[in-house]
Amino acid sequence: MNFPNRNYLLLFVLAIFWLASSCENDEKDLPQFRKKQISVDEGRDIVSYMSENAKVKAKLTSPYMLRSETDSSYVEFPRTLHVDFYNDSMVIESQMDALYGRWIESQSKVFLKDSVVVKNILKGDTLRCQELWWDQKLEKFYTDKPVRIYRRGGTVNYGTGFEAPQDFSGYTIFNLSGTYGVADKSVPK
Repeated sequence: MNFPNRNYLLLFVLAIFWLASSCENDEKDLPQFRKKQISVDEGRDIVSYMSENAKVKAKLTSPYMLRSETDSSYVEFPRTLHVDFYNDSMVIESQMDALYGRWIESQSKVFLKDSVVVKNILKGDTLRCQELWWDQKLEKFYTDKPVRIYRRGGTVNYGTGFEAPQDFSGYTIFNLSGTYGVADKSVPK
């Protein structure tokens, strides 16, 4: 029996074998497929609230956000962020601004850099530095970098290393520097 489509059948079978053999993976490429792929979500005009015991504690705003899903997930604010911190009466007690921020979810910490400013609205004190950490669990700010604190009345404190509660109600500078005025009555003779 002579089949007129015998050539087509032969081409079809050869094509199947060719496709099956071309699907084989190179063993060197397999580890790349096993690696967890990085997923990045993007957001614009972000407004986020942080609450505790049904009370708003803070409000974050940012024009742009990136959220990376990896083994250690983080949220990045590469184009500025602003945070208002509220007291129990829902009055803004302090504010924080930075040109860049990164929230490390697993540690509940925020790393801030570039023109970081923290203000105590009620007392009038303002912290300025280039790098600052905000520990959300401990509700405190800290850095080992240089800081400047501008106090109401014109006093400026300089130093390296700093720690303060989140409401910026007080602070500690670990290595003070600069010139400080002292009243004559307080200097021993």
